[in-house]
Amino acid sequence: MNLVHDAVPQPQDPQDPQRQAPQPHAPPRWSTQPEGDPRPRAFRAALPVLAWSLLGGLLFGVLTNIGQGWLPGAWNSIVNSGAVWSVAAFVAGALVAARRPFAVAPVAGLLAEAGLVVGYYAYAEFGFNRQGMGMLFYPLLWLGMAFLAGPLFGVAGAWWRRNEDWRRRAVAVAGLAGVFGMESVHYAWTLHYAPQAWACLALAVLLPLVMPRTHKERGVALLCTAAFSFVAYVVVYRGLLSGA
Repeated sequence: MNLVHDAVPQPQDPQDPQRQAPQPHAPPRWSTQPEGDPRPRAFRAALPVLAWSLLGGLLFGVLTNIGQGWLPGAWNSIVNSGAVWSVAAFVAGALVAARRPFAVAPVAGLLAEAGLVVGYYAYAEFGFNRQGMGMLFYPLLWLGMAFLAGPLFGVAGAWWRRNEDWRRRAVAVAGLAGVFGMESVHYAWTLHYAPQAWACLALAVLLPLVMPRTHKERGVALLCTAAFSFVAYVVVYRGLLSGA
């Protein structure tokens, strides 16, 4: 008697995943067409904003030169002070940070600040009823300062506008208010212009009270403003501009 039976094939269950026909493998990711780095595209999209930053800086520089001729006495020195000029870079960084990558903010600040210097001295040289910009040393000096202050205040504006860390927002506000505190110290100790010193001091106190979002930020911003004011005075007026 034959005990060996022929194997009877069993019907395959089409729902059984182990018995389904093998599917072709997806091509490896490195073999597909590269998507490319999105950063160049983002930077190209930000070119109109950067152009507006430069144009706004040029216009602001012309206005500060005109305002210097309109304001009486020693008040005309405030409109072209380092504090007022730093506002241009701060505003440019804050506006750019609303919809553009963070890396665009320092570039916008640099263009705004450099445009301000160019606009100021261009109007001094070619504007109506102006006597010229004088020595080339001073435009180059302030242009060099713009390359330092522009990116810094552009980043500060971006931090204040869209950063979620309250410490960075407080430091950004203190940085802007600190330059007004620096000018206040300069007007009081060096130039002995009491009204101008009080005006800059009022702005140095007002900005940390108005711009932060919480009381905690306001307290930290006020403390940092006091420290930044004296440090900036020593660095800028006792250091960088001591021989100017």
